[in-house]
Amino acid sequence: MLEVESLYFRYNGHDVLQNVSLRIQAGEVLALIGPNGAGKSTLIRTISGVLKARLGAVMVYGREISSLSPMQRARYMAVVPQARQLPGAFSVYQTVALGRTPYLGWLGKTGKSDDLAVQRALEQTQLSHLAERMVGSLSGGEQQRVLLARALAQETPILLMDEPTTHLDLEHQTVLLNLVRSLTVERGLAVLAALHDLNLASLYADRVALIAAGRIHAMGAPQQVLTSEQLSHVYHVPVQVVPHPQYGSPLVLPDGRRTR
Repeated sequence: MLEVESLYFRYNGHDVLQNVSLRIQAGEVLALIGPNGAGKSTLIRTISGVLKARLGAVMVYGREISSLSPMQRARYMAVVPQARQLPGAFSVYQTVALGRTPYLGWLGKTGKSDDLAVQRALEQTQLSHLAERMVGSLSGGEQQRVLLARALAQETPILLMDEPTTHLDLEHQTVLLNLVRSLTVERGLAVLAALHDLNLASLYADRVALIAAGRIHAMGAPQQVLTSEQLSHVYHVPVQVVPHPQYGSPLVLPDGRRTR
């Protein structure tokens, strides 16, 4: 569904992304992990078309995104950006309804199907009771859920998420990622999610891509990528990886004995 081939992106004369290739199938979550400055956000912005690659290609359903108009791209891919302050003059409902923009006619008016999509997205993100609240009055965690709801209202087959759990407490992290996981299966979404928390990536992703210095260092099942050797090398800090006591997935722990 989504293919990235030999992608390069240059900023200030430096290749921030170097020869990045990946593929995501329908019904799959690929977690993108790596240290700060590794290129995770740049990769998501380049895939979405916000940034223009120096070399390489991004393909959706076999079509290169550079050949698509912004409105066409918005019917294929929805983006949940990093948490940021949303315009305070709009209500939650109005902000989420912006996700329907790619489907509106030239008059820009929403119809019944649009309203249903917005209501569904509000319910899925537990925001229905805040629909009439002004976005500027919400907490950072609530605003992050609004960004997710806007992307869900867009109803695209591909979902790109850049640190979606930022500012969320443990309850809403779990609710959000469980929702994304269930929608991936139910709707056959292809999801690329940059995650800071390695253990969330381990629990919720089908595959993990470890990026360092703009290159994919390793990619595969969590058990293949989340190893003490690879993580210690890339993050420059000793870690232990043990099986999760309940799920058996890799559980990443700081190795405090080796840092004293």
